[in-house]
Amino acid sequence: MNKVRKNKLAVVVFILPAAFLFLGIIVIPIFLSGYYSMLDWDGISEGMFTGLKNYREIFTSPSIGFPKSVVNVLLLAFLSLVVQLPVSLLLAIVLANGVKGERFFLSVFFIPNLISTVVTGQLWMKIYNYEYGLLNLLLRALGLDSLTRIWLGDINTALGAVFVAQLWQYIGYNMLLLYAGIKSQSQDVKEAARIDGAGSVRMAFSIIIPQLKPVLEVCTIFAVVGSLKIFDLIYVLTDGGPVHASEVPSTLMVRMIFFRNRYGLGSAMAMFIIFICFFFAVLIRQLYRTKDKEEKHVRYHKK
Repeated sequence: MNKVRKNKLAVVVFILPAAFLFLGIIVIPIFLSGYYSMLDWDGISEGMFTGLKNYREIFTSPSIGFPKSVVNVLLLAFLSLVVQLPVSLLLAIVLANGVKGERFFLSVFFIPNLISTVVTGQLWMKIYNYEYGLLNLLLRALGLDSLTRIWLGDINTALGAVFVAQLWQYIGYNMLLLYAGIKSQSQDVKEAARIDGAGSVRMAFSIIIPQLKPVLEVCTIFAVVGSLKIFDLIYVLTDGGPVHASEVPSTLMVRMIFFRNRYGLGSAMAMFIIFICFFFAVLIRQLYRTKDKEEKHVRYHKK
């Protein structure tokens, strides 16, 4: 009995530091942001309680442009879902099949994720530079001068240019997770499928991908939520410009708090970012759970 009590005490002792950090870094700041979001406060003088006025203002005031930033970030999340994840999955499947130089390619694709986002932003600023950027130099070399442009300064291409940089940075991370998931699958099932004459495409869709659903769920949440709270890459590349073409809620929030001293309004934006990230994370989990239940129901009735 004493041994059990000692074990429980040890568990509590080891959990307490993490619990205090979780409370101090995540829980308490969220509650404080929720409180500040209901104040008209400049960060210095005494704040005045205004209720939900800040929330109404960020969605109704044309001068703020918050709805446009929400559309931009949802577009980034959608592109991450339909471009980043499929490409990561394709690369993971190809590498897991045992191509020559497998370990080398794994390292090469994962290196961008190890680089600081600020460095990544500076690198892509050089690539997109109109005068000496690699992209425009390549287009000129191919005789496609008409396609050259100021990629980060054009309202039609700024957001797409940011997404390409984001894709380059994070594609290796999802690929590595999916690769590890594929490698952990039973080889006996794959061998049996090959003996039955299953090709690479049939093998991928009928055996590999269905068994990857737990990893795919995690990757989907990471890709979508990561896009919804993106900040540093856009801040370095465009700072939300030109003319708010690449503005997202996080960059707008920073501008409101630190440049316009509207802490209440910025905190309302912060609470919206927290809500939308939480909402999509729960939604994705629920969709995967629902799909699993439907498939189990179908298999049960087939039996």
